[in-house]
Amino acid sequence: MAELAATSQVRSRSIGELAVIYAGDYLNKLSGERIERECRRQLEAGCRALIIDFGETELVNSIGVSILLGVIDAAETIGAHLVFSNLNQQTVELFEMLGLTRHVALAKDEEEALATLTEFAGRHRPAGH
Repeated sequence: MAELAATSQVRSRSIGELAVIYAGDYLNKLSGERIERECRRQLEAGCRALIIDFGETELVNSIGVSILLGVIDAAETIGAHLVFSNLNQQTVELFEMLGLTRHVALAKDEEEALATLTEFAGRHRPAGH
């Protein structure tokens, strides 16, 4: 059962050990900090995978990118998977140029992101568990 939450104007929903965080229209210092707080909250609550949905995001500034690097680091530290979905072409090019795409998977939409994480979990499930 999916649980929908809005924390400090950041929409998110949880599906088991997975959370989807919706980035909003402009990723800057203020909105980026809200997204980072929500991602960290989800990870601390036991999430093993995060999807950040950029479907409404028109612009990501340099501070927003820096904050995303912090989210990537937090996820990598605990072994959680991170997928960015619904990015516009300008944002994809920016993330590729800055090297973020070496650390996260990209998906065309939330459905593809969920499928990517489901496939990954199926391939990497410990034997006998």
